[in-house]
Amino acid sequence: MTRNLAVRQDVTLAPDPRRVIVKLFVPGEDAAVVRTRARALIDRVALLDEEEAGRLLRDTLDRFGTRHRDLAGTFHHHYDLVRHRAARARELSPTSRLLVGAYFSHEYAVEAAALCNPSMVAHPDQTDLGAGQLRVAVSLRQIGEGHLSSIGFATAVLGPGRQLTVADRAGPLAVGQRSGVRHRRDLLVAGLAEEDCDNEVTATVLDALPERYDEATFERVLGNLPPDLLSRSTGLGTLEQLRRTNVGSYATSFPTDTALHQRVLWPATPGESHGMEDARFVRFVDESGPVYRATYTAYDGRSIATRALVSEDLRRFEMTPMRGPGARNKGLALFPRTVDGRHLALCRADGETIGLTSLDDENRWQSPTPLHAPRESWELIQVGNCGSPIETDAGWLVLTHGVGPMRRYAIGALLLDRHRPERVVARLPGALLAPDENDRDGYVPNVLYSCGAVIHDGELWLPYGAGDTRVGFATVPVGALLAAMMEAPGSGRSAR
Repeated sequence: MTRNLAVRQDVTLAPDPRRVIVKLFVPGEDAAVVRTRARALIDRVALLDEEEAGRLLRDTLDRFGTRHRDLAGTFHHHYDLVRHRAARARELSPTSRLLVGAYFSHEYAVEAAALCNPSMVAHPDQTDLGAGQLRVAVSLRQIGEGHLSSIGFATAVLGPGRQLTVADRAGPLAVGQRSGVRHRRDLLVAGLAEEDCDNEVTATVLDALPERYDEATFERVLGNLPPDLLSRSTGLGTLEQLRRTNVGSYATSFPTDTALHQRVLWPATPGESHGMEDARFVRFVDESGPVYRATYTAYDGRSIATRALVSEDLRRFEMTPMRGPGARNKGLALFPRTVDGRHLALCRADGETIGLTSLDDENRWQSPTPLHAPRESWELIQVGNCGSPIETDAGWLVLTHGVGPMRRYAIGALLLDRHRPERVVARLPGALLAPDENDRDGYVPNVLYSCGAVIHDGELWLPYGAGDTRVGFATVPVGALLAAMMEAPGSGRSAR
């Protein structure tokens, strides 16, 4: 490991089991042999007299109300989801309906198992800061019961100097409310192509859709399909595929009175049903101004897919699929601006090599140009990025991760040419940061991993997950890091 460059900070973010959301709970669905007991439960609640039902509801709201936003509203929503199972739903009083909702609810600790894989970007709010300070938003991979991942946030202030202050993360959490989004026809085309779904039904639908369309337009086009197409043996299956592909795009938003650390991006589509993992946020700037972009891994329990999100204020987020050969596998990280008019990203399409991919006119990420393959002893299993490239006067600074013996993850660095990022101009000869005895143990031992850092006041501020359990922070003098890279053997020429 390259010695004395990275300085670990004393601040640590640990999983907090008090950070809970309310989820729908249907008794019997979690059994090895599914036997939904919902109808019998509703019948038993209906038999309670109004006085006892009122007392139970008040006790439940008193016990849990301060831990959640609008708990009564959540109970009402959950009742609406299960009321079809009630034999005499219309006979239930408003109190009994809320009580049914309470029985069909449970708390879920979003980070009970682990908190890891952070990325860091400048916060939208830079007010009330002193000289030498920068407020940052830290994205976090939260892992709860069943290894279910979601995306959470923390707020911190960097500086002056190497001071780091992480804001308190208390208060009730809020799960984003899904809302409509204008879908993109080109992404639907690319998604169907990847699924090798091309027939008369898809051709007819795609011909009828505009370049941008909403959900109502999509369903109207499907509803107007000629009967002789739908009656074909592939008709219904194609409709299901169209809907599955289209549902990958959606938006989610949070109330204006929620703080950033109270917001939880929770799985909202079948493709994300088993988790949203390893968000890599970057503040992207072009002629229209700054916007937050990120990539993350969607997991459905069997397969993974790369997704993108965009947000102007970290309050409303739009999610879309990422298509093309460059978007396969995990770990795609966007550049913070276009380079020579090109939208670029780092990727690991083959599972073990860092590559550079670009977005074509059809919004497909192209086959990557290899940048760096496993070569040193500490990275022989695989290499990948640790977040988006960071622009410096010397070039694009890329934090990397490498996997060595005993599946030990460590962090390294590359430097890419500013104008021709296909060219590697320098490489740190060893690891920048590796697990030591204090941070090697955890949910997944021997892992140090980051999803993105920032430069502030001459220092690289590097948040990292330790043992896939907790989050630590390190600082690295940028000048010293670049000097160590440029002085290394082989610097100044392509490392491909």
